Amino acid sequence: MSETHLPRAAVPARAPATQSNNVPLGVALMLATTVVFSLQDAISRHLASEYNTIMVVMIRYWFFATFVIALAARTAGGLRAAARTSQPYLQIFRGLMLAGEICVAIYGFTLLGLVESHAVFACYPLLVAALSGPILGEKVGWRRWTAIAIGFVGVLIILQPGFGVFDPLAVIPLISAVMFAVYGLLTRYAGRRDRTATSFFWTGVTGAVFMTAIGLWYWEPMTQTDYAWMALLCLTGASGHWLLIRCYEAAEASAVQPFAYFQLVFASAIGMIVFGEVLRTNVAVGAAIIVAAGLFTLWRERQKS
Repeated sequence: MSETHLPRAAVPARAPATQSNNVPLGVALMLATTVVFSLQDAISRHLASEYNTIMVVMIRYWFFATFVIALAARTAGGLRAAARTSQPYLQIFRGLMLAGEICVAIYGFTLLGLVESHAVFACYPLLVAALSGPILGEKVGWRRWTAIAIGFVGVLIILQPGFGVFDPLAVIPLISAVMFAVYGLLTRYAGRRDRTATSFFWTGVTGAVFMTAIGLWYWEPMTQTDYAWMALLCLTGASGHWLLIRCYEAAEASAVQPFAYFQLVFASAIGMIVFGEVLRTNVAVGAAIIVAAGLFTLWRERQKS
């Protein structure tokens, strides 16, 4: 999951004040984004099953950092303005949190597959709502607490902790979701004093430095075919972020955010068609409950705003 997932708190580019709210275009761009990021997850699953996960994430971050730096260089003030922050430790911690989350998520793909991983990860908007109180001091009303509780019933249905021998590996995507929720909330917190472009810059550069520091120790030679897959992985990352930026320039986040859940559909379809994964009944039921609860929390947030 990773930067591939799309909470409003982690939107990489703030829409200009003069934007038009072209909802049909925004929805189309969001759907295209979820398709591209689903392909990225599938390629990550393939490469991480053949090579060390840390090396795969490191190479992804090299390209991601290049994309972020190129984007910052084209904005007003250039790299100096993008890097300027009064809270560098917070920005570094955010970057480390996302890099770690990506490693956990991709490792989970190799153990559990795309279907089950994405089904559990879909609870991250509920985690954002639950943690927004202690981290940001925001008020969470009883309706959203009810939706959060219902959503986690869906998670329990997927994990089935009371049936037979519980597989602890099934908790991996839940850990990933918690890490991504914390990253999203820290991004929102950082946004109180820093521009979104600044947070995006620090996310890419910090992650690249961190992953390079540890990833070089896990370097493995790749086949020519897998070098091609790696190039495609990097391309999907850059194109996905570009589409996401365009999406939030075209329409308000509250209008297009619910369509981010289609990534669960697309990634699951790829998992079943390409990797031969099976959609178990409990996973389908649990995912439906989680998505319904998540959509309700998004609707409540829109009503409040």
